[in-house]
Amino acid sequence: MNSITKTPSLSKTNILPIASAAFLGLLILFVAGHSQSDILHAAAHDVRHATGFPCH
Repeated sequence: MNSITKTPSLSKTNILPIASAAFLGLLILFVAGHSQSDILHAAAHDVRHATGFPCH
């Protein structure tokens, strides 16, 4: 007996939400990282520490 397993492929409907989320995430990182506001920058810095990201 032969068994055929289909693997899901990425279609246009799956790529758009992934690309949108990646773009939004990068935009947030860019804005927070280059912000002149100390409050926004400090908040992003604290989140980095809380998630275990090295930053210094």
